[in-house]
Amino acid sequence: MTPELQVSRHDGVVEVVFNRPERHNAFTKAMYAQIRDLCDELATDASVKVVVLRGAGGRAFAAGNEISDFLEADAVAYENWIRELLQKLFALPQVTVAAIDGVCVGGGLAVATHCDLRIATPGSRFGYPIARTLGNALAAPIVYRCASVFGESLTREMLLASRLVTADRAYAVGALMSVTDDLDVELATLLEGLDRASGVTLSATKQQLVARADVLEKAPAGDDALLREVYTGDDFKEGVRAFLAKEKPAFG
Repeated sequence: MTPELQVSRHDGVVEVVFNRPERHNAFTKAMYAQIRDLCDELATDASVKVVVLRGAGGRAFAAGNEISDFLEADAVAYENWIRELLQKLFALPQVTVAAIDGVCVGGGLAVATHCDLRIATPGSRFGYPIARTLGNALAAPIVYRCASVFGESLTREMLLASRLVTADRAYAVGALMSVTDDLDVELATLLEGLDRASGVTLSATKQQLVARADVLEKAPAGDDALLREVYTGDDFKEGVRAFLAKEKPAFG
């Protein structure tokens, strides 16, 4: 693992820390690749019961993806590669917990919504403000997963109005299991309860929920073509230009 992704193991728990606080823990392709490899390893590791994901620095869980990675590859293929990773995370036999402290947007929100449980600090914020930033689009299953976790109304607000959702509102709709000033204490309490839980029950429940999502959140026909149209269009070009120039985009 690189310093940007720190992994530790103790007492049946694997903790993954996104460690790019100077970039609000934005994901690089290398970080995604390492998370993907870790998911492949954990898929058959019966010694691990819980996987915890969190961001370093106290300002962000993770704030999207490094834009340069999209420019160096076929954007639609890269989106699909990330989506495959998210599916691996979602399908893990372990209970996955996103411990969120700060901004959780873009790729960070995609990772958090593919975890089983989410806890957060009161100042945390959630959203997909891409209509005002990059002018790109999400793969349909990622939109559907967000709607499953936050509900359709808040998902529309995040994506259409480009508004960030507060921790209190996320908790009110069940997207968060708790909002706490002390994330470490809340996480320790949660882990203690999971340690006492039946592994058989947890595994069976996860398999049922994954099967449900496979049916309800499947990408529709033509989704790749829609994404390709977006990523080769003028708005995405303007979004990238403005992002790199640290300006506000002027979309058509």
